[in-house]
Amino acid sequence: MPRPIQATIHTQALHHNLARARQAAPDAQAWAVVKANAYGHGIERAFEGLRGADGFALLDLAEAERVRALSWRGPILLLEGAFEARDLELCSRLHLWHTVHCDEQIDMLALHKTHEPHRVFLKMNSGMNRLGFAPQRYRSAWTRLNALPQVDEISLMTHFSDADGTKGIAAQMARFEEATRDLPGERSLSNSAATLRHAQDGAVKADWIRPGIAVYGSSPDFPEHSAEHWQLQPAMSLNAKIIAVQHLQAGESVGYGSSFVTDAPARIGVVACGYADGYPRICPTGTPVLIDGTRGRTVGRVSMDMLTVDLTGLPDAGVGSSVTLWGKAANGAVLSIDEVAQAAGTVGYELMCALAQRVPVVVED
Repeated sequence: MPRPIQATIHTQALHHNLARARQAAPDAQAWAVVKANAYGHGIERAFEGLRGADGFALLDLAEAERVRALSWRGPILLLEGAFEARDLELCSRLHLWHTVHCDEQIDMLALHKTHEPHRVFLKMNSGMNRLGFAPQRYRSAWTRLNALPQVDEISLMTHFSDADGTKGIAAQMARFEEATRDLPGERSLSNSAATLRHAQDGAVKADWIRPGIAVYGSSPDFPEHSAEHWQLQPAMSLNAKIIAVQHLQAGESVGYGSSFVTDAPARIGVVACGYADGYPRICPTGTPVLIDGTRGRTVGRVSMDMLTVDLTGLPDAGVGSSVTLWGKAANGAVLSIDEVAQAAGTVGYELMCALAQRVPVVVED
């Protein structure tokens, strides 16, 4: 039989979470952000749950081809735009919309031969300081683009650096609004945090929202707010089974480095999941798990193919018991991926994206 570990993609959860983002910004159209292979969920596996979006936003041309191969005829946006001039040929062929964030991309467009002008999203660097034109240069970039016969409609775009925290979006919104005053074009502004925290309060108004992590059931501002607070459901569950049980006496250790030592007799379950499956090696003793749907904890060091959990106090658990590493257990109990990520000192995004290829994945309608 195959090794007893499996990830499950929950189609209805994707549908629900996208609807939740729409509810927060009911007047806006919604991109479903499927970069990084739909945040590790798989573009093809996530598509059915997200096909209610108005468009798909992603990074590279190969991902765009995969979305088109799924018979999607609506908008697809390249969030980082073209990387070299020949990319524009595929943008023309696949009818892709694309971001323009630097002078070099405008130069590429100026030399591009196309029969159909392109829809572009002109990005402003309003404070993130990664991609985009500074506010004082934004209008001149817009003017250059607007003069090109290769360009049709120009949309206006920025990205918030602190939508998930106390600093908020006010300063960046002010810069964006000042620099775009009276410029025509649709606005694309809100990531997950800005959509859930600010759009429904009226602090940001946009024609397009870009929900990413929220669509996959992770809170964009954890630990201030949980996924449950935002009424989000996990779109991915990772479950494995216990393949062995050890009975230890007080003073015995568990795993590499003997990092965990029992202080009393203990039952230890060995789980068929390790860092080669995408579970973070750095997760310490005490990282939460669900054992047959009951909350438990890991003990000792995570190894390549196994980790260990404390079965003391769970007399019915043993070989064959199901361990939920994150997501939903068979009895409906939920362990947020954000909690596991917090124990590892990271964010849910990284855990989703790190799911290893060797883990079997099934799609649940």
